[in-house]
Amino acid sequence: MRLIDLSQPVTDNGPNCPAHPPVRVNIAADHPADGWRLETLSMATHTGSHVDAPFHKMAEGKRLGALPLETFVGSAYIADLRGIEASTPITPEMLSLALPGSSESADTLRDAIVLLATGWGDIRAKTELWESKSPYLSPDGASYLVSRGVRAVGIDHYSIGGSGADNDATHINLLSADVWIVEELRFPEEVFALPQPVHFWCLPVNFGADASGAFCRPVIMID
Repeated sequence: MRLIDLSQPVTDNGPNCPAHPPVRVNIAADHPADGWRLETLSMATHTGSHVDAPFHKMAEGKRLGALPLETFVGSAYIADLRGIEASTPITPEMLSLALPGSSESADTLRDAIVLLATGWGDIRAKTELWESKSPYLSPDGASYLVSRGVRAVGIDHYSIGGSGADNDATHINLLSADVWIVEELRFPEEVFALPQPVHFWCLPVNFGADASGAFCRPVIMID
């Protein structure tokens, strides 16, 4: 078995959603003075690679604890959208070209996890381009994926809906259908040569039943 890491690192003052508190990683104890090493962390739970539960955007939505752990493991299709321009909405037409569908069974994506690879994970930095001009899943693109029966959708940026006016609608169109979201991925070049679907894992940290989301370690497992 081999694992391909799709996660983004969490570092002191590292890139994150600018609407969230800045990331703080402090050394609370260290060698040799203390005889051990210990870090303390201060950041939002939606930092780095993380999962959004419906409660993140909807007061009556399911909390993270209501989602079975098994739902975070499954077959995934990678939509190769690299080369997409800044601030471009990902539409149903773009998704239909990048994912199995038109010439195959309409059920191909049912219960699958769809991962949107825009290339933005490779330019992750505290810049205006990365923070505010990412490509994003449009609200109608989200509705298209819901209509295909997907289980979850991921993207290689901190927000699947971008940072503009469509952000809430995209999130709600997915989360209201109990389609959970995984954000802040990074796709190594080797994943694009893999046969699809791939076997995907992104187990969230247990922050208790009422959490709106949590850090996770997304990986592709290869037998």
